[in-house]
Amino acid sequence: MTKKSVPARNVGGIDLYLKKIFTLMFAAVGVTAITAFLTIYMGGIRLLVSESGMTPFFYVMIFGGLALSIWAQVRVFSMKPALAAVLLFLYAVMIGFGLTPIIWGGLAVNPASIVWAFVIAALMFGFMAAFGYKTAKDLSFLGIFLMMGMIGLILVGIVSMIWTLGGTFSTIVCAVGVLVFALFTAYDMQTLKRAYEVLGDDTQKNQMAVLGALHLYISFIAMFQYLLGLLNRD
Repeated sequence: MTKKSVPARNVGGIDLYLKKIFTLMFAAVGVTAITAFLTIYMGGIRLLVSESGMTPFFYVMIFGGLALSIWAQVRVFSMKPALAAVLLFLYAVMIGFGLTPIIWGGLAVNPASIVWAFVIAALMFGFMAAFGYKTAKDLSFLGIFLMMGMIGLILVGIVSMIWTLGGTFSTIVCAVGVLVFALFTAYDMQTLKRAYEVLGDDTQKNQMAVLGALHLYISFIAMFQYLLGLLNRD
């Protein structure tokens, strides 16, 4: 009786696809961190914060980054993967500038909060990404609720630039933000896994890898931001 031969594992399959996604995502996080800390330690904080509040440059980075991310997500499948990756890193630089005032404030109030926010965000991200990849439960029903939650958080963020939010309300917003983007991580991981199974050629898979890296990057950075806000509540 002969043994059945076991097919060799496809090293260019989903493992390589996920490796590309996480390599791009963590590289973008690194670019954001370097941008923020270089801005602070080289005195660039003056470009973002003045005695009267945030500068026009800060708002250009925030709203320009938002516009770039939306445009890139709409156009990703009509551009080369290399160009999409360049736009991802450009977006990471813009977010680095946008996060600088928050990190600068954290350094002034409680430097350890930055480390703790990063560690907790990394642990939550890892757990939710693994859950989204492994679970057999269909998470697609979460899509509409998470999108509504994200839009609500963006609107609250815009309002907070004009009016100062109360301490309790701000704490609730931060807690909701952490929850929304933690669930987004699991949702996106399951979506990316399923997308690999239906995408056609390697170009499409590479385009989706960049898009997936962008989505996961946004979730990780948002969790870090909201956790930092929670840790620095008065």
